[in-house]
Amino acid sequence: MSYTNGLDNPELYFQTKLYTGNGSTNAITLDGDENMQPDWVWVKDRGRAGYNHNSYDSVRGATKLIWQNLTNAENTYADSLTSFNSDGFTLGADSNGEANVNTQSYVAWNWKESATAGFDIVTFTGSGGTQNISHSLSAKPEWIITKSRSASGAWYTYHGANTAAPETDFLKLNDTDATADNATVWNDTAPTTSVFTVGSAFDNTTTYIAYCFAEKKGYSKFGSYTGNGNADGPFVYTGFKPAFVIQKRTDSSSNWTMVDNKRDVDNIVNTQVIANGNGAEFSENVFDFLSNGFKVRAVHGGYLNASGGSYIYMAFAESPFVNSNGVPTNAR
Repeated sequence: MSYTNGLDNPELYFQTKLYTGNGSTNAITLDGDENMQPDWVWVKDRGRAGYNHNSYDSVRGATKLIWQNLTNAENTYADSLTSFNSDGFTLGADSNGEANVNTQSYVAWNWKESATAGFDIVTFTGSGGTQNISHSLSAKPEWIITKSRSASGAWYTYHGANTAAPETDFLKLNDTDATADNATVWNDTAPTTSVFTVGSAFDNTTTYIAYCFAEKKGYSKFGSYTGNGNADGPFVYTGFKPAFVIQKRTDSSSNWTMVDNKRDVDNIVNTQVIANGNGAEFSENVFDFLSNGFKVRAVHGGYLNASGGSYIYMAFAESPFVNSNGVPTNAR
């Protein structure tokens, strides 16, 4: 019996890495048990306020930087991330000063592009009208993040559990805004196993990048939960022990909260950064990571767990709850 569609080892497709900058050539080796060459690297300065999220991917190419918390167009820094390696990535002297400053601490979240793991990176040029954009997932995307490269613009975000009709709505990764209904973003058209659809919000001749994710049992989950307004919050079943979770309230203005199992090796998971901001990491109780999901452990003014509040999450696995040989994972 197969429990996880063969994704017994999530480290082949996702790893979090903590590292220290050195202000010079810096080969960062991922420290999982498996070598993994990343195709998307998301870096954040942990200790200093005022420093942006950095996004690099192998499709746009090394040295091509965009910032998750900003609307700026793509920029090129020859001494930023200079290569994607078989077991990590290499940074240069980092004249931009956001990913490799000497003695500064960083976190990098790393994904490998693979239809097996439900992740595809797509580039396209907008038309100012309705377009079907091909992807290679062979499954319906549940999370799509898009960003204009050649011009400034928002990080339009699709989430399959956002509302009852998520194709009519959108969020912005770079903003706190609640869900908005706008047919010009996804053209009110649900993604399919071969394409996702964009509308006139994607400007004519502007180039774009899209990060597309489909759910894979035992590895990734893109769902929702309803808050109960209690520190003994809801339990969210994912089918795996989480390694990384992004969370946002959708029915009210709220930040995008990011937590992982490397900055917090024990429960309660409380070390977080905000995806839509440039602040340093900080500590507030967020979740317990469990063998088969996570439990919400606070309210925090409603951004995490307001009574009746609507929330989405994006989660990736440390290990499946039960692997393909029927062996359960250990709890933390």
